[in-house]
Amino acid sequence: MTLTTSPFDDDHLHEECGVFGIFGTPDAAAHTALGLHALQHRGQEATGIVATDGEQFNAHRGLGHVGENFGADAQNTVAKLTGFAAIGHNRYATTGETAIRNVQPLFADFEFGGFALCHNGNLTNALILRQQLVRQGCIFQSTTDTETIVHLIARSRRRTVVDRLIEAMNQVDGAYALVCLSSSALIGLRDPNGVRPLILGRLGDSYIITSESCALDIIGADFVRDVEPGELLVIDETGLKSYFPFRSAERRFCIFEYIYFARPDSLVEGISVYAARKAIGAELAKESGVDADVVVPVPDSGVPAAVGYATAAGIPFELGIIRNHYVGRTFIQPTDQVRHLGVKLKHNANRAQLAGKRVILVDDSIVRGTTSTKIVEMVRQAGAREVHMRIASPPTTHSCFYGVDTPERDKLLAARMSVEEMARVIGVDSLAFISIDGLYRAMGEPRRDPEAIQYCDACFTGDYPIALTDHDGGNAARQLSLLAEAS
Repeated sequence: MTLTTSPFDDDHLHEECGVFGIFGTPDAAAHTALGLHALQHRGQEATGIVATDGEQFNAHRGLGHVGENFGADAQNTVAKLTGFAAIGHNRYATTGETAIRNVQPLFADFEFGGFALCHNGNLTNALILRQQLVRQGCIFQSTTDTETIVHLIARSRRRTVVDRLIEAMNQVDGAYALVCLSSSALIGLRDPNGVRPLILGRLGDSYIITSESCALDIIGADFVRDVEPGELLVIDETGLKSYFPFRSAERRFCIFEYIYFARPDSLVEGISVYAARKAIGAELAKESGVDADVVVPVPDSGVPAAVGYATAAGIPFELGIIRNHYVGRTFIQPTDQVRHLGVKLKHNANRAQLAGKRVILVDDSIVRGTTSTKIVEMVRQAGAREVHMRIASPPTTHSCFYGVDTPERDKLLAARMSVEEMARVIGVDSLAFISIDGLYRAMGEPRRDPEAIQYCDACFTGDYPIALTDHDGGNAARQLSLLAEAS
């Protein structure tokens, strides 16, 4: 049988998607492939690139990682993607199943010519819009909410592609960072609340629009600035133009980017992700200190917070759990009977650092609790005398509808149990989460201000800044499944 490792990763909210676009270089596709490689953490299910030379569009989309599609064994693929501009996408399926028809960039041939589009986020009224469009005669080829945007652009009667895109996006609700490509321009835009990240970079005379600064570093590009919430950028042969065609709204950047999603070496909204995670760990130590002999991160996401915790608490930091970085997305197992060993595919106890010790385990979050339970069991089997778990986020009590793949609320452990009950289920001597105000203090704020909330923290508080039109209207996230693709 083939066993995916994802059942043992469910104590994390799954990554969203990553986008990358570049304009003004003959190596556009190669730079895009490298940028997507740096953004691999944002989506591992599929990847794709569309490039243009001003007349012809060239594309490759495929399931799997960037290296499988555009790596050393696929150099011919990159060489065929000729052009001075390109956009690319890494996908984690937040809407629509994993199938080639859902792999982005999506491409359509409009009245004005070819147009490709990449999307990070979720539209919260996509189903209602889709139903309306189908009644009007639109035929959908994918099950992703992104295709809704394509049809809205097609039906617009505006003269230019930019005006059509603006009209389309004024009809949608949700969180989105878009990178688009016409035959003559690269376009980037961000939702009015700025929930999802998007930045502007430069490499010589070329402009880049992408999700994180680590995608700039890999190609030696310079960070210019964040794309502002509600901002639309147009890059063409005349240079860079900026517009603000959308309604103004409160800035509500996703705080979970700092806790887990973004790469630690990225600069997001002007803040170092690594520094933010260390600060969260330090605040966690102040709020929920406990006598212990060693602080141990759950790798890799818990490492920066554990460093901050250990420093603030004055307790030694040790790598008491070692991660196997060479495990792929799937693993062949001989029988169902060994399925319970799946957590050991990725983690193994460093017995010498655990035996006989009072251990503080630091992790970024608990979602269902399955992996946490197995990690704790593994640490105890290695001889730990006490196990205390500290979580660098508040309890995850609500689902995300803005581009993060989370379980339904009744599957979230913190939505069903108190902290004390969770501690018993996981099997720890004590369990503590950072408080919501503590999280904000770590981010440099005095507290969470309920009158002017600084971030999107809906997964912790249930305070959703953007209308959940489909969900609140009783429309379940439906997938088109009439066409099953053989793989």
